[in-house]
Amino acid sequence: MLLVVSSPSGAGKTTLCRRLRGEFPNLAFSVSYTTRKPRSGEVDGKDYHFVDKDTFQEMIARDEFAEYAMVHGNLYGTSVAAIERALSAGRDVLFDVDYQGGEMLRKRFGEEVVLVFILPPSIAELERRLRARGTDDEATIARRLRVAREELRHYHEYDYLVMNDDLERAYDALRAIYVAQLHVRSRMEPKARRVLESAGPETP
Repeated sequence: MLLVVSSPSGAGKTTLCRRLRGEFPNLAFSVSYTTRKPRSGEVDGKDYHFVDKDTFQEMIARDEFAEYAMVHGNLYGTSVAAIERALSAGRDVLFDVDYQGGEMLRKRFGEEVVLVFILPPSIAELERRLRARGTDDEATIARRLRVAREELRHYHEYDYLVMNDDLERAYDALRAIYVAQLHVRSRMEPKARRVLESAGPETP
């Protein structure tokens, strides 16, 4: 499964994704490549792969990305090789990407992709959260809010919507989505067939 979680900046997807990964060790996190500078405390190779624009463009030319997009003036992308390594090892992959990335992943991987959009309670609450961070100037906050309005227009492209007006309820919903998707027939069918085969031939 490729579990894609998207939201406007400040809606809480990073916190929710980190918690989901902590509970489910088989859920590998897709570490994106980006051209933006590291923030305080971020580690190269753990939070992001930090590269310059020339390197990123060369990777695009070599078709090394399953998806990539320009977000807030910086490029972000997901490595095809990293996804294939995780899937070959029998792991699910969690993505923290925007609607553009989600759309590209679904086009490439089809029904293996599950799309979840995290909704803020309101734009006013989103603005309050962004200001509470204390990391962005007024111009950056205004830009993030403009982008948030655009991202919210794409909610209908997602399979699931989770309202993050309460962190515990939002996490319970995201967790339920992941667990339910683990048990859809298409993913459980190999196990069901093995059980059936173990029953042996019918006796008269």
